[in-house]
Amino acid sequence: MSESTVLVLGSDPPPKLDRLVGRARVIYADETSLAGLLPTADVLLAWDFTSDAILEAWPAKGPKPAWVHTASAGVDRVLCPALIADDTLVTNARGVFEQPIAEYVAGLVIAMAKDFYGSWELQRQRRWQHRETLRVAGSRAVVVGSGPIGRAIGTTLLALNVKVDLVGRRARPEDPEFGLVHPSGALNGLLPDADWVVCAAPLTEATRGLFGKEAFALMPPRARFINIGRGPLVVEDDLVAALRGWRIAAAALDVFEQEPLTADSPLWDVPHLIVSPHMSGDTLGWRDALAEQFQDNFDQWSAGRPLRNLVDKRLGYVPVG
Repeated sequence: MSESTVLVLGSDPPPKLDRLVGRARVIYADETSLAGLLPTADVLLAWDFTSDAILEAWPAKGPKPAWVHTASAGVDRVLCPALIADDTLVTNARGVFEQPIAEYVAGLVIAMAKDFYGSWELQRQRRWQHRETLRVAGSRAVVVGSGPIGRAIGTTLLALNVKVDLVGRRARPEDPEFGLVHPSGALNGLLPDADWVVCAAPLTEATRGLFGKEAFALMPPRARFINIGRGPLVVEDDLVAALRGWRIAAAALDVFEQEPLTADSPLWDVPHLIVSPHMSGDTLGWRDALAEQFQDNFDQWSAGRPLRNLVDKRLGYVPVG
């Protein structure tokens, strides 16, 4: 294969693509220049996975990249109708974020159960106030999303002796780790018994607004809700109402309908809500891991071999198995 052109959306900081030297011409685009450069590229690397520029710039006809790789697990900021309809291959960063996110969720579960926030606040006030906290072992978690991230969360919680109900798009009986993967239609029946509800689903038309007033009403008052999937999976106003009305005990959001969260957002001041800036999967060296993963897949592509992490564009994610 002759030298290819790799177009990178975003360069702050730029990916380390040393292995492409002499094999590909690497050019960079921002949101304003992307549309003009797309017809010149063989491959598009969506390095800035927070940008919606691809949704607006992808050409309906004419030359376009044969392969798009996004440096994220979710592909909702890539899959516009024109891209779904054409022959362009799409891959994602499956394999980089699963365990870090699972550790982050486990940390939130322990922190909420043991009231670390209360301890920090009482320490700030120099108050000695004995309390009793919750046991994690023996509690029940409903993890929504049976892809690699949801499974990593589930297995990590299992290691803490949490009972885990994993929910996917379709039922999968005799699962080797969870016994049964529940279908999405079973979710409402699982929520009333949940101590922890963790949202790790992909953002599709079927899952948008999945957690709203009805779902929060089904959870018991002791339930704690965590979203590390995508912001639009949650109706934020309904979550705020549930927390302010003590219909659920607490929540943690790492993703939001609009990012970054503005300084005047009411979410900052909601009681019993932990806010973090879309960082649950970002550990030291994560950008280097993303660059290595892309270059490994570039080796596959340039050799004419099947790409890893190939997204089913109609489903909106990489099918398990």
